[in-house]
Amino acid sequence: MKETLDGLEEFAVEVIYGRRRDFAASTLRVLLRGLSALWRAAVFLRHALYRHRLLHSRHLGCFVISIGNLTVGGTGKTPVVEMLARSLNQRGRRVAVLSRGYKSEKPPSIRLARRGLLRKRSPAPPRIVSDGSQVLLESRYAGDEPFMLASNLHGVPVLVDKDRVHAGAWAVRTYGSDTLLLDDGLQYIRLGRRLNVVLVDSTQPFGTGRLLPGGTLREPPSGLRRAHYIFLTKCDGRPQDQLVNRIRRYNRTAGIIQCTHSPRYLQNVSTGERLPLGALAGAYIGVMCGIASPQSLVTTLTQLGANVALRRYFTDHHRYRRGEVRRFSDLCIDRDLSMIITTEKDAVRLPDLREPEVPIYFLRVEIEILSGGDVWERCISRICHPVLPIRLALDPV
Repeated sequence: MKETLDGLEEFAVEVIYGRRRDFAASTLRVLLRGLSALWRAAVFLRHALYRHRLLHSRHLGCFVISIGNLTVGGTGKTPVVEMLARSLNQRGRRVAVLSRGYKSEKPPSIRLARRGLLRKRSPAPPRIVSDGSQVLLESRYAGDEPFMLASNLHGVPVLVDKDRVHAGAWAVRTYGSDTLLLDDGLQYIRLGRRLNVVLVDSTQPFGTGRLLPGGTLREPPSGLRRAHYIFLTKCDGRPQDQLVNRIRRYNRTAGIIQCTHSPRYLQNVSTGERLPLGALAGAYIGVMCGIASPQSLVTTLTQLGANVALRRYFTDHHRYRRGEVRRFSDLCIDRDLSMIITTEKDAVRLPDLREPEVPIYFLRVEIEILSGGDVWERCISRICHPVLPIRLALDPV
């Protein structure tokens, strides 16, 4: 069943990106583009209801920051959330991260507890991935991105719940949080926020240019009007004047920060051993990943001097089975490859492995600001030393 669902998801992705040109794909593409018009109408209606206060955002009496994007996947959001959470925590803010835990499973204990609590008509607690001092859930039940954040952020609770208003109230009440980071929260208007941080992939700023389900845009580019700060991710150091000018058509005042996802080291998935990036120079490797933009990983590894001899891509957030890893490892053995490289997000979705014959490493990447460092410092100061309340503007889309 899981293989069938993965196959359907892969087919849908190929249709949306225009990589399939057969009759079935073309027919489905026309249907999906028709549905995109309905999606646009639904987005406009929803924003209008909030703008005219027929629907109301909940405010929790603390500083809420949304980090999100206009497109589905692929902008490199998790390292930005990590950098922001760490910076604020180091400057004395009591930070908690709220996530919906995309594609995570409910732990059996939570399901049982939820049933008992519902009989008593009490709200169930959110899933606590980390209480700030230790990781309490494995990635299957936390979701890969919340698990990564919980593993890398000491002193920052990470909570998962589809109802992030409830999770935020829990963090404020239980941990005394005064700053909530709403992971992937641009479209989650139910929770009022003081700042919107929006990520734009400089290599594909508005995805396919079409709205869901016929494209990869969650809302039209005019949604950038709600941004207070905009991160241009995956920059290569060259000027981004054309993209900045395009963004300024929708938002003339937001601070713009250009950044890149800078590789730091390799870490062995089984042993935790770290290797310098120089270990990739001249090495023949295999690449295995399930992310929205797998080519970006291959490009980075090639730039670091690696020879990518084999590659195996899976759908985004794919949870690996032992047999899949073993089969790819056997192919790498046949080709006499020195290592398999994956991403940190993929590493947390791998099954428990004894040290394999071909070692598997993940590439650790961190955000490096290329330009707009002064804007970043103003952003941090604005959060740590707020002067005036900032009202979230819901512009027409």
